[in-house]
Order: sequence, then structure tokens, then C-alpha cells
Amino acid sequence: MIKTKGLVKVYRTDEVETTALNEVDVEIKQGEFVSIMGPSGCGKSTLLNILGLIDNPSGGEYHFLDHEVSNYSERQRSNLRKNNIGFIFQSFNLIDELTVFENVELPLIYTKVGSKERKERVDEVLEKMNMMHRRNHFPQQLSGGQQQRVAVARAIVNNPKLILADEPTGNLDSSNGDDVMKTLVHLNQEGATILMVTHSQYCAEFGNRIIRMLDGQVVTENVVQQYL
Repeated sequence: MIKTKGLVKVYRTDEVETTALNEVDVEIKQGEFVSIMGPSGCGKSTLLNILGLIDNPSGGEYHFLDHEVSNYSERQRSNLRKNNIGFIFQSFNLIDELTVFENVELPLIYTKVGSKERKERVDEVLEKMNMMHRRNHFPQQLSGGQQQRVAVARAIVNNPKLILADEPTGNLDSSNGDDVMKTLVHLNQEGATILMVTHSQYCAEFGNRIIRMLDGQVVTENVVQQYL
């Protein structure tokens, strides 16, 4: 599903040049659950943004679903992204002025799904996430754990082939964090490919492989013992 070769990302200002990614080679097969770990500033989020088609690399190759996408325009990236990728963020990124239902519905509007089907799919995914009873509430009326469940619902309502999770438990207590991780495992078992950035060794081990990064490079890759 994902393959990079010699991926480079360089940020330049008038005075400073910073290499965020330095010749990164990764491969993620369909159906995997891969965790990316490393200290702050090691390039984890930069890599996730490129793999999520939010940003382009400065050099190297990126193959996604058999497309070489490293030089795609923003419109090309957007079209491929909205039909194939779901995002889960540490800060939830819900829209305060929209209800739970409306937040989850947004990706379906972007992909021009009809109103009747939108309602059916949103209701189905809210049931799955045990949030139907909150469908008319606004984000500020929810707990952190509930907001993240809504964010997960929004990420999966389009049945994406790939789910990208950036520190999905970072703002949650351990109980709600466990709930989110169990949900990700369940989605993976249903066929979703998941790539998650995390600082938590505990969370990383819910995946089946851990990639560790340092100074913009992949330094180790390990299969998680429980999957052996």
C-alpha cells in the first residue's frame, strides 16, 4: 500500500536549512498496524503528513496505492486523500460550531455522498462508536474520550483504506486511551491499514510492527512479540 524510497524533506528559511527527513525508506502492506516512535523533532509527524498527502517531499519517491505521488499537485493529493485516508489527531480537531452528527458527516459531504446515504452511514458509525446518544451535542459538551470517539467516527465514515493516527491517546486518561487503542485494533481486524505516531511504548505495542526514528531517519524496525 505504501512504499517510500530515499524520502527527503527539507525546510528552508533565509538563514536556516533543516532536514526533517533524510533518505527514509518505509514499506507498509495492506492490513498492517504500524506504530512510529521517536523523540520530539525526529521527523515522525513530517513523515505522517507526507504519507497522508498533506505535504510533498523535497526528494525521493512515494508510492501510494500503486501511484507515484511525490510530485502530485495539491488538487491531486486532495482527491486521492479524501477518498482513501482517514485522520485521527491528538487534539481531536472537531469543529465547535457543528454537532457530533455534522462533524462526522463532513467527509461524506466532501466526497458528494447523497443526504440519505450520509444519514445512514453517520448513524451506523455513531452506533459503532457508542455515540448515537450524543449525536446532537456539540464538541464542548463532550468529555475528551467522547470527543476522540467522534474523531474516530469521522475518520472511518468514508471506509478509508488507510487510517493515520497522530498521538491519538495523547490528550486522554489511561482508561479512555485504552478504549481508543482497542477501537483501532478492532478497525485493523476489520481490514483497515493503520499507521500511528506515538510516544507511548504501551500504545505502540498494540500494533504489529514498530518503526523507530531518530534525526529524520529510520533506525530500527521490530515486529511486536504478541504477533509472532
